[in-house]
Amino acid sequence: MAAHERRLRRRAVLAAGVLAGTALLGTTAGRAEALPGTDGAAATARPHAALPAPTGPYAVGTATRHLVDAARRDPWKPESGDREVMVGLFYPADGGGRGRTAPHMDAASAGHFGAAGGAAEANYRVRAGAADWAATRTHARVDVPVARGARSLPVVLYSAGLGDPRTWNTGLAEELASRGYVVVTVDHTYDSSEVSFPGGRLVESVLPALAEDPRTGPSEIDAALRRSLAARVGDTRFVLDALGGDAGWRRAMPRGLADAMDLRRVGMAGHSMGGLTAAQTMLEDRRVRAGVNMDGQMAFPLPDASGSALSGAAREGVDRPFLLMGSEGPGAAENRASWTSFRRHSRGWNAELTMAGSRHAAYTDAASLLPALSRRGALSGDDLRETLGTVRPERAVATTRAYVVAFFDRFLKGRDGGLLDGRSARFPEVRMSGGA
Repeated sequence: MAAHERRLRRRAVLAAGVLAGTALLGTTAGRAEALPGTDGAAATARPHAALPAPTGPYAVGTATRHLVDAARRDPWKPESGDREVMVGLFYPADGGGRGRTAPHMDAASAGHFGAAGGAAEANYRVRAGAADWAATRTHARVDVPVARGARSLPVVLYSAGLGDPRTWNTGLAEELASRGYVVVTVDHTYDSSEVSFPGGRLVESVLPALAEDPRTGPSEIDAALRRSLAARVGDTRFVLDALGGDAGWRRAMPRGLADAMDLRRVGMAGHSMGGLTAAQTMLEDRRVRAGVNMDGQMAFPLPDASGSALSGAAREGVDRPFLLMGSEGPGAAENRASWTSFRRHSRGWNAELTMAGSRHAAYTDAASLLPALSRRGALSGDDLRETLGTVRPERAVATTRAYVVAFFDRFLKGRDGGLLDGRSARFPEVRMSGGA
């Protein structure tokens, strides 16, 4: 889970003796850029990182869109009006060089992400101002047409960890898009570290202030985590509604994309709180046919009125395919009770895998970006190991991509390469149970 969630849960531990959560992370280096406001010749160089290229047969397109849910007041700040979210779309695109390549984060978001107290520092141990987050590019071109002849493309929704932006698994989104999926990443406003809206508005997360407020006790922590989950599920279901029914938004999509999506084949993946969001959304919305939880705890700090701290998804399970992908980090054991309950109550295909030597952030862009930044001094080697673990970063990236793609290929496309059947010589770092 994100460090904001870890701090909230840790405070609940200290105050009420309930279980804490795990840690988060990350980034990378490359070409040097001058610090803002300095003379270029004398400037201190700031590193940035490169995301690994997607490996599928398609070029990748991307679009960013603003959506307003007129049927729902904002759950964090009702006085602000209707709920607004930003989404990113990644999709198979026409080849060729048309269109500009998208940044990993827009400039305003990157500046906030990397500033003192921002998510790069708080979640990933990257020193404030030590990296040029705005310089990292994706491999996706903006608003280009969908791939010629693309039809009936499955849709995968993605939800990031608590306090992380929707961009913090762009490498995985691009990989899926390059293999014939439309991926929709959702920013959960006031939860995501920052959300950049049209017109230059930058909305910051409310979570850091809550985590640091000395008046915050166990009940406030528990309420915030439950509010986050409810808001995230509401956001996801609203985005699904918009994908299928908002004629204006569909017309504003890149050419051919609206008609190419197959909303009968929808999956969802998420990291940390986003993984719980995937499971809870599946419990509440049958449009989501398959889900992946990457190292997300499925319980809350305090019991509810029923006496259980388990989420609804963990208590009831789901009746469609679900994959749990775990780490070996310090908080990994805290997933086990909720994961065991989830699997015991699930009626669909389900499996659990563990990536040896990994920590919580190994399932995010941290695995791609942090190592090079560490080599350039933006975070220490010890901090790098605390965030990623001892797994080789390139193996973490390859493992995450391979298993997520194999899962959705099997359950959304009906293509089974056998990777989910058990131990694989290609991925000796993975231990797997279930799935038979």
